[in-house]
Amino acid sequence: MIRLTKALAAWGTPEFSTALKQELKELDAALLPLQQGLSASSHVVDGKIDVMVISASAQGDAIHAKAGIFYAGIIAGCSCADDPTPVDEVSEYCEVELAIDRETAQATVALLPG
Repeated sequence: MIRLTKALAAWGTPEFSTALKQELKELDAALLPLQQGLSASSHVVDGKIDVMVISASAQGDAIHAKAGIFYAGIIAGCSCADDPTPVDEVSEYCEVELAIDRETAQATVALLPG
């Protein structure tokens, strides 16, 4: 379960984008649809992500935000001693739609087509 309490508390202020970015960066990457968003590699590299808030608006009892996530992936080989596949990190990017409940701060994340 994702709870974005700092982002909810900052809603309507200039600090909203900063709070949302920080909370998303602190999340366990497994809670985000990063694996499904891969386009140039086959496995997400555990590590830091960077977030760009694209838009945000309140609709009914939820805050809807669109964010771009920058992260890294690798093209995984067979792990054999003679495997020629390099283990270089590849830059990845995906966009997600967040819906943050204005009462509980519980959030859902959906991968946007890209």
